[in-house]
Amino acid sequence: MGKQTPTTLSATIAGQTISLEHGKLAALADGSVVLRYGNTMILATVVSDHKAKEGQSFFPLSVEYREKFASAGRIPGNFFKRETRPSDYEVLVSRLIDRAIRPLFPETYLNETQVFVTLISAEYETLPDAWAAFAASAALMVSDIPFLGPISEVRVARINGAFVVNPSRTELKNADMDFIVAGSLDSIVMVEGEAKEAQEADLVEAIRIAHEAIKAQCNLQLELRKTVGITENRPVLVAPADAEIEAEVKAFAADKFLAVARAGSSKAVRKAAFSEVEKATVAHLTETKGAEYASENASLISFYISELNRNTVREMAMAERRRLDGRNPEEIRNIWSEVDYLPAAHGSAVFTRGETQSLTSVTLGSKLDEALIDNALEEYHERFLLHYNFPPFSTGEVKPVRGISRREVGHGNLARRSLYQMMPQDYPYTVRIVSDILESNGSSSMATVCAGSLALMDAGVPIRKAVAGIAMGLITDNKGRDVVLSDILGDEDHLGDMDFKVTGTSEGICGCQMDIKIEGLDYDLLVRALNQAKAGRLHILNEMSKTIAVANPELKPHAPRIVGLEIPADTIGAVIGQGGKVIQGIQARTGTTITIEEKDGKGHVLISGVGMDKVNAALKIVKGIVTDPEEGEEFEATVVTIMAFGAFVEFLPSKEGLVHVSELAWHRVENPADVVKTGDVVRVKYLGKDEKNGKYKLSIKALLPKPEGYVAPAPRVRTDNDRPKDGNFKKPYNNDRPRRD
Repeated sequence: MGKQTPTTLSATIAGQTISLEHGKLAALADGSVVLRYGNTMILATVVSDHKAKEGQSFFPLSVEYREKFASAGRIPGNFFKRETRPSDYEVLVSRLIDRAIRPLFPETYLNETQVFVTLISAEYETLPDAWAAFAASAALMVSDIPFLGPISEVRVARINGAFVVNPSRTELKNADMDFIVAGSLDSIVMVEGEAKEAQEADLVEAIRIAHEAIKAQCNLQLELRKTVGITENRPVLVAPADAEIEAEVKAFAADKFLAVARAGSSKAVRKAAFSEVEKATVAHLTETKGAEYASENASLISFYISELNRNTVREMAMAERRRLDGRNPEEIRNIWSEVDYLPAAHGSAVFTRGETQSLTSVTLGSKLDEALIDNALEEYHERFLLHYNFPPFSTGEVKPVRGISRREVGHGNLARRSLYQMMPQDYPYTVRIVSDILESNGSSSMATVCAGSLALMDAGVPIRKAVAGIAMGLITDNKGRDVVLSDILGDEDHLGDMDFKVTGTSEGICGCQMDIKIEGLDYDLLVRALNQAKAGRLHILNEMSKTIAVANPELKPHAPRIVGLEIPADTIGAVIGQGGKVIQGIQARTGTTITIEEKDGKGHVLISGVGMDKVNAALKIVKGIVTDPEEGEEFEATVVTIMAFGAFVEFLPSKEGLVHVSELAWHRVENPADVVKTGDVVRVKYLGKDEKNGKYKLSIKALLPKPEGYVAPAPRVRTDNDRPKDGNFKKPYNNDRPRRD
């Protein structure tokens, strides 16, 4: 074979030089491309079976995105020291690719297909998620797999008031809008991102700017396909058709489907009624055409029944502006909510909209509860977590329960990034939100946003504003008719042309996720959908405010309290102690958790515990270690050493002081051991520092009641004869003891 001779094309798009290389790596794949931007390289491959499996009824597409730690010169930090299951970030990037390319395969192409995208070289400043779908589409374009592309994705962010395409990681930190947009030469197919209360017009402008860069990237792929010499794709099966069966199905079932659609019934009742119509249609054709005819054409009969059902509902929505549950297009389902439902949780809420329900809890933790995120390009701790669970009973189904699905990761991420926009800066708690979907008939991720906002306020987390979410739908036809649907049902999501989720406050958009199933999205229609979404969002926020309008002023009694303290960096060691002895002792004594980190030349201490009395006790001890006590302060002290001239006591961790023999009691004490013993816990008063040696002076006597009739003894007068001639004060002496001369 010898050395491969690759085909490479380069272009400068939005000020960034990008190259696509084909023919050097992964030559046995149906299509492979290496995309390079700077030192970042992404290998995308695609392989598809040449025929569909027998009886295949859906398109088995799998999209995998993986990051090699070696690409960034790192070794995985896990126990195995190798890449294991995909991280949440890898799952989210896989979804970004999947949602962009899946609608662009022919409906009759059912061959198993796998797209595999790998980060093989990386630099920190380049965010690979913005380039992965570009590489995947390029790999499809240099293959003969039938794909109605090309498509591409770009990140567009607003930084200091200006929109930037594919900004660096450092630049993105200053963005108030961050969206990834996918599209083809003609239309937008996917949008996902977050913003700090952006206006609808700003989002539309961001999409316009992104689309210009997408067009240029698509043209580069077309040029590569032409250079490689791909001129045609594999043949695609033509869907079988039978006008007679279609007419028979329509004549018998059209009015029946329309009657069910107009009934405005619940999900379960409607599903059962549609099923009865389907059974009756099959029975009718079996009776009129014979069992053999019905059996031979079973798949076509099923197809036409399904299409008739879909088209009937779509036509009703456009012609009558009437929906399956009886609502008009702009109407929001009935909403009820409740907070403080779970007495043991730190915060909780139940949010129900129509037949969609989320039970959400909030748990507050310390810095030690932060999640360690270990990706190829960065390792950091995350202290705002949201986990979304979608059990099968929520849709009335029986399914095997396995690991967390990609859908759960994606929906949870949308809700998390939306709520995070309203979190207070430098909030000391680790916050975990868990949304359990108990009922689902459309828009469960948006119910999670609403329930999460309510639960945060119930927990006393001072979010700046309430956040709500709404899912929008769209139905259009080739006659120029369209209808935008607010708060869509699950059926409307399935049969519609757009699923557009928008979250935000009363002031603006915090997040969105849009998937479009048609070509040529009209920007005027997008603006109308956004404005209708805003009206729906404001209605939902108003309903939520009836349950709780602002965050509770206090945390729940059983929630942990956290107090922060800034200390000089050179005192960190004193607080920790040798081998952690001091800090561990404080935690054990007070029942708290203490963390310390050095930042900006200072020590940042966080003390957490259930109950402010415990936290304050630990805080007082730490303050005592890092600052000198004030004269007159009182302490619980432990006797450490007894000497002839007094007792040394530990009155703060790592701080000892002397209780002089004259400060042990109001009466004259000949032997300190007669008053205190080693290990005794005594109450002492701080008298200040000894001017000569800087030692702490303490008194037990000052806290004892003065005896009645007490007369202070005359001060002892010393003479030169009282002092040892050798100046040795280590041994006690008594002036009254006879001397030997």
